[in-house]
Parts: sequence; structure tokens; C-alpha cells
Amino acid sequence: MQPHILKMLIRGEDDTLDFKQTISSASKIAKTMAAFANHKGGTLLVGIRDNKTVAGIRTEDEKYMLDLAASFFCKPEVKIEIEEWEIDGKLILECRVLEGKDKPYYAKDEEGNWWVYIRVADKSLLASKIVVDVLRRQNQAHGTQINYSSKEKALFEYLAQNEKITLKQYSKMLNLSRYRASKILVNLISTGLIRNHTTEKTEFYTLS
Repeated sequence: MQPHILKMLIRGEDDTLDFKQTISSASKIAKTMAAFANHKGGTLLVGIRDNKTVAGIRTEDEKYMLDLAASFFCKPEVKIEIEEWEIDGKLILECRVLEGKDKPYYAKDEEGNWWVYIRVADKSLLASKIVVDVLRRQNQAHGTQINYSSKEKALFEYLAQNEKITLKQYSKMLNLSRYRASKILVNLISTGLIRNHTTEKTEFYTLS
């Protein structure tokens, strides 16, 4: 077994590694690819069960699905590199997804809708509008200018006393529209002053 493959199996799934026993849907694998491209890249090991045992693959079918997912079900197209390895007489694929240079990356679902996904621990989660705006801002050449007004000051003072805050809490606290509160949070996240945390149930913000 290739040493680097063994290391990945021992390491297990995380924010840059995902195991797939088979690829039954190009749209589903595109979700993981887009999440990796919006993150710092990642690796798909195809032909590996969740329990880290080797299932093996039908090479050409799986390669076709990976290429289809990256080119047709991701927008912009996601750059991938595929290598084939043999483990205990079974073939697996190592598909490296490169970090994207044109974030945000979208994945098309089975109904034809386009969504942005981000990688959080070992899951690919739907991105909020704030996260999409942050990805878009980070992709722009110019920096972000911060106007340190009473609204930003109130947020920092609140987070100095409390662990976290949600968009709804911040909007209600200062009687701001969700749009205005979102713009402030996007600016502060983009400059690294505030950190966003996405979970399957909610999104919240803390001091960096």
C-alpha cells in the first residue's frame, strides 16, 4: 500500500479528506468537490468504505463520474487530479480537488439548482449568504475598509462579554435590518476580526 494512502486511512475523514465507497451520483460528489474548492482543497478516496476498509471500484465508471461532477455539476469548473492505486488486489482512486481561485464554487443538485457548500470538519454543509459574500469578497483584488462605528463597537463589546452571537441576535440588539447586519459581519469576517462558525443547525460568530 502507498504510504500516503495508509496515512490518510489512519487519519480518517476530516475537513480535507472524504471517503466514498462508490459514486452513484455526479451531483452528490459535486457537493463535496465544491466544498473542498471553497476551502483549501481536499482529497476524495474512492473505493473506501466509511470504516476505512477497501471496497475497490470500477475504474472507468468512477473516473467518468468524477470528471462529470467537476466539469458539469460544478460552477466554475473545479480542477481535479486523479490517480489510480491498487490495494490488496483492488483498485481505488485518489481524487485531489485543488483549492479554487474563483470562489465561491457552486454545485448543481438533481433539480438543477446551484448551491454553495463549505467544508466543516468531515461534512460538506450548505453555505449561508454571509459565507457566500465572504468568499466572494476574499476573491476580490482590493481589500476591505472598515468603518468603526457604534455598530461595530457594540458587537465587539458584546463578544467581549459573551462567547458568541447570531445574525438574528445582532440584528435585534441594534435594531438593524438583516441586510445591514449581514454587511457589517461580512466586512468584519473578511478582515479577520470576527470568525464565522457554520454547523448543521445554525451559524454563529465569535471574536477571532
